[in-house]
Amino acid sequence: MKLLLRLAARSAWNRRFTLGLMLLAIALSTTMLLGIERVRHEVRAGFSQSVSGTDLVVGARTSPIQLMLYAIFRIGGATNNMGWDSAQALARNPAVAWTIPISLGDSHRGFPVLATNGDYFTHFRYGSGQSLKLAQGQPFAGVFDAVLGADVADKLHYHLGDVIVLAHGMGGMGLTQHADKPFKVVGILERTGTPVDRTVHIGLDGMQAIHLDWEGGAPLPGVHIPAEFVKKFNLTPTSITAVLVGLKSRARVFAVQRAIADGDGFKEPLMAVLPGVALDQLWDVVGIGENALLVVSGMVVVVGLAGLVAAILASLGERRRELAILRSVGARPLDVLWLLCVEGLGVMLCGVLAGLLLLSALAWALGPMLAAQFGIALHATWPAAGELQLLLWTVLAGLVASLLPAWRAYRLSLSDGLTPRI
Repeated sequence: MKLLLRLAARSAWNRRFTLGLMLLAIALSTTMLLGIERVRHEVRAGFSQSVSGTDLVVGARTSPIQLMLYAIFRIGGATNNMGWDSAQALARNPAVAWTIPISLGDSHRGFPVLATNGDYFTHFRYGSGQSLKLAQGQPFAGVFDAVLGADVADKLHYHLGDVIVLAHGMGGMGLTQHADKPFKVVGILERTGTPVDRTVHIGLDGMQAIHLDWEGGAPLPGVHIPAEFVKKFNLTPTSITAVLVGLKSRARVFAVQRAIADGDGFKEPLMAVLPGVALDQLWDVVGIGENALLVVSGMVVVVGLAGLVAAILASLGERRRELAILRSVGARPLDVLWLLCVEGLGVMLCGVLAGLLLLSALAWALGPMLAAQFGIALHATWPAAGELQLLLWTVLAGLVASLLPAWRAYRLSLSDGLTPRI
């Protein structure tokens, strides 16, 4: 066996340029396959860890997925708001332990603005039940105080005491600025790996204050209320986007959800969403796209294997005499078969390992950028069980693919190898 391995290594070294190109193709296809699988799992884990301990998300009636995407992940937009009276009635429900009202709709330089109250810092949980912690400063207390997520502070280079101006609406350029009522940064949250990192947090009274002289999404003509006068007005919100609800007993979750859906004690139609159920529905929607990406990456691996088979088959014509000499000095046909299989398996193993190293290098280099831009925490870690299974199947596929040229070499006769072609 040692002699066979030594022969395979020397033969591969003599054809190092061709096999090097094949190794590169296999490495790139492995990187793509593992990269898609890792990103898929990281995205799911990131979504699942974005909220923890919240039993219900309550808002105006819409799609459960849309409510979750907007209220928790700041994706999309709310079709309608719920009244503040409904939020107060929900908080008074005997089965409810705590509520966190949230209001969305404004932004700052592309980052969403979330208006809430002090209960957000007390009751909001993420991951496996971790609470929010401040890396610097303190929670907002004044009307025009703001607490930044870690990504907002890092990307925009903000520090405590900096002044920021919010924009009306979400999205791109051309938004109307609330320049007459700037906010002061009083706190910066520790990194959570969730949408909290990409959010500017203000008080509900602050959100109400910047819209005192607005109506219908636009400033009132000829009306201007300076920032120093806003406290003379009632800053209680009239409507909010959603309410995060924690119950005294999770056994009551379906009863409370049904009562909300039936409108018991509410003047408007509302819906309550279980975060876990809504996420399952979301995965059902995006599962087709995930499978399509895996199929595409699998086809890339198949193309790499086809190239490996083609390269080995093409080299058989040049290696006829080499294989015939091996047969003439006592090598059995089975030894030739094993020689070709070992070569194919060796190239496949080296390609897979190179792909794994390349993926780790890309995760190390691009991980911070992906986390900041898209919230995808991609780490250079040892492959998980599912990834190891993919690697194993890839190597086995390479071994099976190398059987075709190996069988071809097995059938070459001694006389065919020693007799020159005319």
